[in-house]
Amino acid sequence: MKTLKIPEATIIRLSVYSRYLTEVERKGIITISSGEIAEGVGVSPAQVRKDLAYFGEFGTRGVGYNVKDLGRDVLKILGLGEDWNVTLVGLGNLGLALSMYKGFKERGFNITSIFDNDPAKIGTIVNGIEVMSVERLEEVVRKNNTQIGIISVSSEVAQEIVNLLVKAGVQAILNFAPVVLNVPPEVELRNVDLTVSLEVLTFNLKSGK
Repeated sequence: MKTLKIPEATIIRLSVYSRYLTEVERKGIITISSGEIAEGVGVSPAQVRKDLAYFGEFGTRGVGYNVKDLGRDVLKILGLGEDWNVTLVGLGNLGLALSMYKGFKERGFNITSIFDNDPAKIGTIVNGIEVMSVERLEEVVRKNNTQIGIISVSSEVAQEIVNLLVKAGVQAILNFAPVVLNVPPEVELRNVDLTVSLEVLTFNLKSGK
């Protein structure tokens, strides 16, 4: 039986819907329509319904969705019904900002270890976590059963760090280094290139989109 492939754009929108539903629930709203979700996140009602339809039937026709129930269902779809152990490698300006970002913990991503090669940073405490030498990466990542790695290191050492993470059993990597990396097929890799994102913005500005 052929497995239905979910478009990546749908997964990205589900994440946006999830955060919006969290905001709505905090305001005490009990039910919400696809039109209200669409207006809140900037898409069409049909798009909201189509995205949710990939995963089953939600809500009641003519009534809408129960905010709490839909929020819980979307979290489950995104794999956020459990906590994920995360390691951060590279404590430059970007790495430091990532280590302090409260949104990770709110969504179930717990940074349990931080690594750097700078002797001045090793042994310091960042957000309650001791910064350790990269030499200890494999040992600590295995001990913590870390599933996800975030790297914000220079492009020159990025592949070396990725190799260590893969060897340690990390299953997914979020890469902020501006370089193409190689990972085995069973490891999920996502690249975040801030320069590319800015270049998309300037293209859209110049093209009048």
